[in-house]
Amino acid sequence: MVRMFVLYEAEPPPERAEHHAELCRKVEGGTYRAGRVFGAPFGEPKYKFFGEIDFPDMETFKAASRTPEFLETGKDAMDMGIPFHVHFAEVE
Repeated sequence: MVRMFVLYEAEPPPERAEHHAELCRKVEGGTYRAGRVFGAPFGEPKYKFFGEIDFPDMETFKAASRTPEFLETGKDAMDMGIPFHVHFAEVE
């Protein structure tokens, strides 16, 4: 499985997060989840919100990453105005 995960430095307003979630759910082959980060082992968490899209395999991820829907999620994330960090991982 391949996971794209995004860590946001601030929590978006609920209606803005839902708009972004709607776009993420349109990415074919992926399963979207998101939520508020509520804690860390020591002090305040560095990130306040996360989003992730899981793909069953690398082939599905690569195909999805070339679609307009996938690109729209990145554009919309930038439009939120919240600093964020994107990572891609293989999940065993």
